[in-house]
Amino acid sequence: MTLRRDVLLGGISLAAFGNTAYALPAKTLSFPRDRGSHPDFKTEWWYITGHCASGNREFGFQLTFFRSRVDSTQGMASKFAAKQLMFAHAAVTDVQGKKLWHDQRISRDGFGVAFASETDMAIKLRDWTLQADGKRYTATLPASDFGLKLQFTETQAVLLQGKNGLSRKGPDEKQASYYYSQPQLATTGSLVLQGKTFEISGTAWLDHEWSQEILAPAAVGWDWIGMNMLDGGALTAFHLRDKAGGAVWDGGSFRSANQTLRIFSRGEVMFKPTRLWKSPITQTSYPVEWTVRTPADTFTVKAVMDNQELDSRQSTGAIYWEGLSELLDNNGKKVGMGYLEMTGYGQPLRM
Repeated sequence: MTLRRDVLLGGISLAAFGNTAYALPAKTLSFPRDRGSHPDFKTEWWYITGHCASGNREFGFQLTFFRSRVDSTQGMASKFAAKQLMFAHAAVTDVQGKKLWHDQRISRDGFGVAFASETDMAIKLRDWTLQADGKRYTATLPASDFGLKLQFTETQAVLLQGKNGLSRKGPDEKQASYYYSQPQLATTGSLVLQGKTFEISGTAWLDHEWSQEILAPAAVGWDWIGMNMLDGGALTAFHLRDKAGGAVWDGGSFRSANQTLRIFSRGEVMFKPTRLWKSPITQTSYPVEWTVRTPADTFTVKAVMDNQELDSRQSTGAIYWEGLSELLDNNGKKVGMGYLEMTGYGQPLRM
């Protein structure tokens, strides 16, 4: 995800926050508690992407809630101290309409306006909410010209990324996060575009990640895929890039349809761009087709629509590309659908 530390909120610069980071210890993630917030950590996000349909109409959607701890205000007694900042993004890809719709929210925690529970996944940011009830999640996000009201039901066990949920993101041990995924979420609900309601069904993917430090100094951004396989499996792959496009770190996982899990080691994942698209708005070029080599297979990742660039300068401060994409195997057969995310192409990402 994208969270810049030079965002301004109420005159407070995130660039002035403390920068304490340390190697995260191995731990056993506990649910439902670890579905909730971890406010002692600097950065956290809950991220749901999906592919759905209403009759012959096809859509992609993403919703993300971010939490950022403000170290410099933790000792303040005032209820108005911005100890935690909350951000959120939502977007819908209308495949047939060839249009991306997106919106964003930002607020400091408190006063009933924004909060994230520490006991389970229950998040509110103004009029946007995401909460869990057992194996079922509900998201309500009304937005400008579009809206989401979705229900997600777990169909598989949680997928612990990295080493039992501790995922390295760089050469230094402190560059790591606690990270789990919930692939193959059965999805139902409604999607609204310009006042028209579509009853939808489909499949979604949840990522929840929290960390003290996630980017190595040499990294300018990352490329990441989370793909629900058509046979019930799940593929994650990522690399963090330096300014020359080389891999600072890489990783991911593959869980087969029979639930056999393989965690990828550094050096086992390679992203090779094969087609670029240039944004007419920002003039930034993004690879919208990739060859992605993993221990599971060598895949082709293809955006279903080139223009899925997101401008979040009013919240997290970054411009990035995130969108619905197809996954093809090495024979060119479609084997999955999911999301591709690319950061740090217009300017280096800072976290």
